[in-house]
Amino acid sequence: MSAIQQTTDTIMMVRPASFGFNEETAASNAFQRNDSSLSAEQIAEKAQGEFDEMVGRLRTAGINVIVVEDQPEPRTPDAVFPNNWVTFHQDGTIITYPMQAAKRRLERREDVLQSFKEQFQISQHVRMEGHEAQNKFLEGTGSMILDRSNHLVYACLSPRTDVDLIEEFCQVTDYLPVLFHSVDGQGQDIYHTNVMMALGETFVVIVLDTIPDPADKAKVLAHFDATHKEVIELSIAQMMSFAGNMLQVRNTEGKTFLVMSEQAYQSLTLAQIAKIEIHTTILYSPIPTIETYGGGSARCMMAEVFLERKLTN
Repeated sequence: MSAIQQTTDTIMMVRPASFGFNEETAASNAFQRNDSSLSAEQIAEKAQGEFDEMVGRLRTAGINVIVVEDQPEPRTPDAVFPNNWVTFHQDGTIITYPMQAAKRRLERREDVLQSFKEQFQISQHVRMEGHEAQNKFLEGTGSMILDRSNHLVYACLSPRTDVDLIEEFCQVTDYLPVLFHSVDGQGQDIYHTNVMMALGETFVVIVLDTIPDPADKAKVLAHFDATHKEVIELSIAQMMSFAGNMLQVRNTEGKTFLVMSEQAYQSLTLAQIAKIEIHTTILYSPIPTIETYGGGSARCMMAEVFLERKLTN
C-alpha cells in the first residue's frame, strides 16, 4: 500500500430526495432551525439545487464526486450527510456506524456498499451499527476527526460520540484517541467534533474557546504541535456560521482545496483567509437551506473515499 494520505481526490455525496427538518436530531443539534417560511416541497427543491451547484463546483475543480441518488422511500431527511454512516479507508476497510436518530439509521445502504465493492478493492467491512441496541453511538467523521497520516482520532465526547466505541474504532484501525469535551456558547455539548474543528495536511482550523478544560486544551494543542499543524483559531460565532465544518480534499492533479459553505467563508476574517491560503485553496458553495434545516454543512455532505480502484481490462 502507498503512503497514508490525509486527503483524497474522490468523495461520495448523496443527492437528497426528501431533505427536510428532522425532529429526532434537533434535540442535540443546536445548529438546526425549523424556519416555517418555506413548504416541505420548497425546502426539498432548494436543497437539491444547492447540492447540484456544490457538486458542479467540486467537479470543475477536478475533484472526483461519486453521486448517489437518495431513495424516495423510506424517507431520509438527512441523507445528504453520508459521512455519519460510513467511512472508506486506504487499506480497503469499510466501516459503518451506529447513529442516534432512528430515521438516520435508514440512510445505511447495502446497495451503495455493493456498488463500491464492485468498483474498489475492499478487504473488510466492519459493522459497528449493532451498538444501537445498547444506545451507544459513533457517527462517523462527524464524531471523529481523523489525522490519517499520524493515526490519531480527535473527538469531543457527546451523546452521539461514545468513548467505548472510539476505543473499538481505534482497535480496528490502530489509531490513538485524543479525547476532550467541547461546549457551545450556551454550555451545551457540541454534538459533532466536525463542527468545531477541521484538520488539513499541514494545518488545523479549530474553535479552542469551546474546550473549557485547560488540560484538554493543552493535550489537543500538544498533539497539533507534535504533528506540525499550524493552528488557525476560530470564534464560537464563526462556528455557528459553520466555519468549523470544512474538509480538505485534492483534485486529480494533486492540488488541495479546503471545501466550505459560502456562509462559512463569509464569516472568516481576511487574516484567517490569508492563513488558510498559505496551506491550500479555498473552495466554497452556497448551501443555506441545507445548513438551516439540516444543521450540517459542507464537510457533512462529503464522505471521503480512500479505497483503491479495481483494475479494469
